[in-house]
Amino acid sequence: MGDPTPDRRFAIDELASLAGVTPRTVRYYITEGLLDRPEGEKRGAHYLPRHLEQLMQVRRWSEAGLSLDRIRELRAGAAEEPPPRRVRPGTVEVWSRVTLADGLELQVEPGRADLSPEQLRALVREVTAAYRRLRGPGDAGLPDTPDTAIPSE
Repeated sequence: MGDPTPDRRFAIDELASLAGVTPRTVRYYITEGLLDRPEGEKRGAHYLPRHLEQLMQVRRWSEAGLSLDRIRELRAGAAEEPPPRRVRPGTVEVWSRVTLADGLELQVEPGRADLSPEQLRALVREVTAAYRRLRGPGDAGLPDTPDTAIPSE
């Protein structure tokens, strides 16, 4: 963020407001190890520009769909592109199932695939176009706009 006043101090309410979160979220992120503890203690506790930078990064990652566990790993210095992880038993995932043609489906878990809705629509268009090329001209079984079934944000 490069704040020109590195010695600037923020109260928790001001920090939360600048980052677009609640003070409760700030406290939760601290207890979860996603944000450094404030400087000072009790009534003298305050936050510095580095706290704001950390909070904004956590928020960006969270809005991008990363889990708090993954954000914690990234904050600890893990590589941005993690090796594929096995899914643990009991993990709940929400998969999107897109029917491209009779007998042809695309199944995607957008969070694990790291795809935005726009990217998912583009993927569907590309796969459909490849399928059309393989099938040849005159295939009436494929819709012209397969992305209409994919919900937008």
